[in-house]
Amino acid sequence: MILKHIALASFAILSLSACQSTSQAQPTAIVNVPFTAPLASDFRSEIAIARYSELLNRADLAPDQQAKLFYDRGVLFDSLGMSTLARIDFNRAVQLKPDLAEVYNFLGIHHTLMQQFEKAYEFFDSALELNEQHEYAYLNRGIALYYGDRANLAAADLKEFLTRSPSDPYRVLWLYLAQASADPVQALANLKSNAQGLDDSQWAYSLISLYLGDMSEQSFLTSLADGVKTEQEYAQRLCEAYFYLAKIYQAKGLDYQAADFFRLALATNVHEFVEYKYARLELELMAGENDS
Repeated sequence: MILKHIALASFAILSLSACQSTSQAQPTAIVNVPFTAPLASDFRSEIAIARYSELLNRADLAPDQQAKLFYDRGVLFDSLGMSTLARIDFNRAVQLKPDLAEVYNFLGIHHTLMQQFEKAYEFFDSALELNEQHEYAYLNRGIALYYGDRANLAAADLKEFLTRSPSDPYRVLWLYLAQASADPVQALANLKSNAQGLDDSQWAYSLISLYLGDMSEQSFLTSLADGVKTEQEYAQRLCEAYFYLAKIYQAKGLDYQAADFFRLALATNVHEFVEYKYARLELELMAGENDS
């Protein structure tokens, strides 16, 4: 059953048509999309942040304990979209305990988002040196390499990430995105091959069907509410859907439509999802291209 606040509606995004015989802008509806209210902050995270802050004021904490508290509080700040406060805590944690692999992973993500790619690579390398089984460091370094225009290296990391869980559609899709930036034809062939090992009963498989052309965009959008039990789950699903739709339009050279979908991903407020984080980076990169 679809929740009462969830609807499928026409979300009119206005664009300005080129001026020809008149200077008056004409609004044009670009996309019809499902939508829901932006995800609200989790009050439990805010309470936990307050509790960690109280504990950090104690003078009897060992450095290892302080580092763990700074890390835990940083993760909560990150989940609420408070990136500067998160980064401050992560830096404090790694100063107190330099062998926390997970902290380097988060710092790598933050430097990727700031387009400081060389610094990001260093942090991910450190995470993997400390723990070579840290599989999400492969994902995040692969994404950093992808945005840093190092497609072959990105594909190598994302392929390693996929080997850790070959049935995960998201891993298949990120590998495709990296490979497609170098060779779209071969990437599509690889996507078809990798899709054979996936469970098509998962909702995320519809993303693969969309990219393979086995599902229309309208059918994909209509199916987004299938099996959804909470508004939080729906917002998370929309965040993913908008981001990957944006990447399809971007690959076709339709940057205006892509930007609209990236903005819709941001409108969900699902701060902890990679799709939310990189939707913002995509828009910043687009803005930089337009300024150059």
